[in-house]
Amino acid sequence: MRLGVLDIGSNTVHLLVADMLPGGRPLARTSQRTVLRLMRYLAPDGSITEEGVSGLESAVAAARQVAAKEGVDELLATATSAVRDATNGEDVIARIEAALGQPLQVLGGETEARFTFLAVRRWFGWSAGQILLFDIGGGSLELAAGSDELPAVAESVPLGAGRMTVEFLPDDPPGEAQIEGLRTHAAELLAPVARVFASQPRPDHVVGSSKAIRSLAKLAGYPMPGWSGIERMVLPRAALKAWIPRLARIPAEARQELPGITPDRTFQIVAGAVVLHQAMKAMDVDELEVSPWALREGVLLRYIESLSWTAPPT
Repeated sequence: MRLGVLDIGSNTVHLLVADMLPGGRPLARTSQRTVLRLMRYLAPDGSITEEGVSGLESAVAAARQVAAKEGVDELLATATSAVRDATNGEDVIARIEAALGQPLQVLGGETEARFTFLAVRRWFGWSAGQILLFDIGGGSLELAAGSDELPAVAESVPLGAGRMTVEFLPDDPPGEAQIEGLRTHAAELLAPVARVFASQPRPDHVVGSSKAIRSLAKLAGYPMPGWSGIERMVLPRAALKAWIPRLARIPAEARQELPGITPDRTFQIVAGAVVLHQAMKAMDVDELEVSPWALREGVLLRYIESLSWTAPPT
């Protein structure tokens, strides 16, 4: 079965097309990404401006055409924090659904964390034991922990890299006072979350997912040999901390020259680094390993498992 997942996030509208069968892994065929950075289109009242909504409609229509060209049997369209939190969200959803020609599933923060946790569990397997997950998007930070396929604890915190850039790091490059303001804000929001997670066993495996964390791992982390020749990326908290002042001194347009920093992440990578470092500090984590699978793969896995299927003939 050929499935498509359209992830309408705070930074990008990303279509993943993959071939799936019950019990199998997603076999990616096509990936199409449109960079919007919706946080730039938030009005003072929290609504998405007309320019932002028009950009969403165009990106969604383009993704719909790609899905049709690829012969997608089912398109799973989801939206996360940017649409979820907008004060004109109902109108935005209606216009997206019109461009899609089908309903849109708006994921709550905890649901988003659960889908991502499922993907991470499947990637690392049962031998990973107790997993602690960090996932940074444009609008929110998701955390989850557990020893099963679904987390025992899942939280969503409004500390997304795009949101924090707009609210705390408006200058390019940001000043030391702005960085410190974001650090203090993140620490305050994460303190009660850390207390919730303190009830969980000490993690056997700490994992980070999302494009921002992958970028930071390529910048400040190091590779390790993996299974079947797959390279693993590990990001130490100390190395991440050391990079933050260096990143903050570099203008956004020059950051794409650094390892792992793509043009679509240059503006918000500093905020992402500050938030991730504070989250690792709050959870008393020294390092994490990057997961290649995240929300989109979790949506695919959950959907294919929801279908009824019979054992093959003997």
